[in-house]
Amino acid sequence: MEDEYIRLIFGLKLKQIRTDKNLSLFGLAKLSGLSKSYLNEIEKGKKYPKTDKILQLSESLETPYDHLVSLKLDKNLAPIGEILQSKILKEIPLELFGIKENNLIDIIANAPAKVNAFISTIIKIAQNYNLTRESFFLASLRSYQEAHNNYFEEIETDVEKFAKAYHIDLLKKVTSNDLEEILIEEFGYTINTEELQKHKNLDELRNIYIAPKKMLLIDNTISESQKTFIYAKEIAYNFLKIEERLYTFPWIKFESFDQVLNNFIASYFAGALIIPRKSITEKLTNLFALEEWNSLKLHKIIKHFNCSQETFYQRLTNILPKFFNIKNLFFLRFTHQDNSPEFRLNKELHITQQQAPHANRKNEHYCRRWISIKTIKDLENSVKNRATFGVQISSYENQKNEYLVLSSATQDPFKKDISRSVSIGLLLSPHLKKKLTFLKENTFTKKIVGVTCETCAVENCKERAAKPTRLQKNNKYNNIAKTVDDIIKSYS
Repeated sequence: MEDEYIRLIFGLKLKQIRTDKNLSLFGLAKLSGLSKSYLNEIEKGKKYPKTDKILQLSESLETPYDHLVSLKLDKNLAPIGEILQSKILKEIPLELFGIKENNLIDIIANAPAKVNAFISTIIKIAQNYNLTRESFFLASLRSYQEAHNNYFEEIETDVEKFAKAYHIDLLKKVTSNDLEEILIEEFGYTINTEELQKHKNLDELRNIYIAPKKMLLIDNTISESQKTFIYAKEIAYNFLKIEERLYTFPWIKFESFDQVLNNFIASYFAGALIIPRKSITEKLTNLFALEEWNSLKLHKIIKHFNCSQETFYQRLTNILPKFFNIKNLFFLRFTHQDNSPEFRLNKELHITQQQAPHANRKNEHYCRRWISIKTIKDLENSVKNRATFGVQISSYENQKNEYLVLSSATQDPFKKDISRSVSIGLLLSPHLKKKLTFLKENTFTKKIVGVTCETCAVENCKERAAKPTRLQKNNKYNNIAKTVDDIIKSYS
């Protein structure tokens, strides 16, 4: 048990007993003979009294000595003890968010009952929405990315240092052969392409890294771009000297927040190596300067880099805010199983504003008018051997916000009968219209969209997958509230 935890629990109990007896710090100081400042330090968890001082407090408060020194908190403060003892504050690097742990301790010590109520609320929300430890870590990481506009200069610079040190020409397409040679010759890796094929239950894994042997087991059926990305991540772990890491891709479970953060750093490094910032910025500048929209130009840019659709769209979330000052954007990844009524939003990022849509935990039906879902449907109605693309202006019903949304859908190479789409949405603004020369009044199809069918007021919607039940419920209670207000006013 850490000393800090023991001090804080004692301080919380002392403060609770004192306030229950309607004693001020001054009053307790008079009764116990201990100074007010010393008692204040104890209650804030900064000092732990010696045995003789605890005896003085026990007698002054008419409380058993054993109760004072027990680490068991009363029921109304128990959640605070649980969250402190769980060491969740240690697992998440609060300094990333500019928060010092001591500040949180002070907040808890100063208002334990209110903090306890807040913690209890968070726990209940987590239970109701099935919030796992992994999803909590991922939400924390997403907040960290959004706080930095998803651009990290230090990692970008590290990529360029690596390229210079190993004579990688960032003006040319980076290949898996380039990176495999460095992994083997420089970092002592052994690449095994046979082992994973022996285990049918591992068909969704792309690679496993065995640290003691420096052996990388890799699926021999993956595409060239996937292999290049995996190699680039392994290089990141080694070049950046990252030890706390994940050993599979995709991940199976996270042991700590450091693993979550480092996985992101390695993935960011890989994306920045495969799609260098100078090259992508120049190509996007030329695309945005076109007088007329040309989808083939965008496809050529993607093909120029040895990357998947998802890697390219995610890279846009790094580049657009930094180099084009396009910060009001979102990234979404949907998955869909053939013949299933459910479309799952399983990855999202929102820069600056909290743009809709967000993943919902109510099992509601996402709006079928989104281009993200349309590209999946287009893919499933095709031969599925090539990506489908789509672009539209999404105008949110009963909102001022409109977005230019680009989307691409492909078959999941590791999951049978699963399609997925990745989309990037850019808030329509005077700034965006100035940046994108081709963005004129009727360049793209505009669609009125909602968030979920259950909350959408669009009438006669052919794509509707469910009745607007939540909207109807809200309207009912709003009408009741208005009638009550009218009655009260009539008698005022």
